[in-house]
Amino acid sequence: MQENRPNLADPGVLDALSHPVRLDVLGYLASAGPATASQCARAVGDTPSNCSYHLRVLASHGLVEPDPSGDGRSRPWRTTITGFTTDGVDPADLAGLDRMLSASVELDHHLLREYLRGRDAVPQVWRDVGVHASYGLALTPSELAEVVERLDAVVRPYIQATRQRTPTDAEHVHLSLSAFPRLGFGADR
Repeated sequence: MQENRPNLADPGVLDALSHPVRLDVLGYLASAGPATASQCARAVGDTPSNCSYHLRVLASHGLVEPDPSGDGRSRPWRTTITGFTTDGVDPADLAGLDRMLSASVELDHHLLREYLRGRDAVPQVWRDVGVHASYGLALTPSELAEVVERLDAVVRPYIQATRQRTPTDAEHVHLSLSAFPRLGFGADR
């Protein structure tokens, strides 16, 4: 799939993405490829009927579509995007953006807790390279923009939906990054 990272500033789309299951299903389709509602449900830990509903909501906003590879009995879905940005959200719609970002953070925390809960069953080679890191940086806004741009450039070639040749021993890896100012944190300087 060619890279397709639209800017999602529409309030209806932001509202649709303000649900962690929808974000998880969208992420699953982006990393695993076409899947049925039942396959999505197994992957994200939900019911097939609920995933079917969430897929229809995502489809109503053009984020997923039926995949033509279905055999008549199964109805797989595929994502239409490889990621998205949320630049230029109207200030009147910032509450919708905040709800979507909150759902994304909720999903990130859920996935990390699930990983930690089952970490003993993860092969040692993956436990050795898994990481949770925090950094206390001193950056200007332009420096933070540069750091994020450079990290994005490092990660982008590995995005499953656009990767040309994925090694057979590759696993789906969840990577999240949060960067924000700690206003007032260093106010004594």
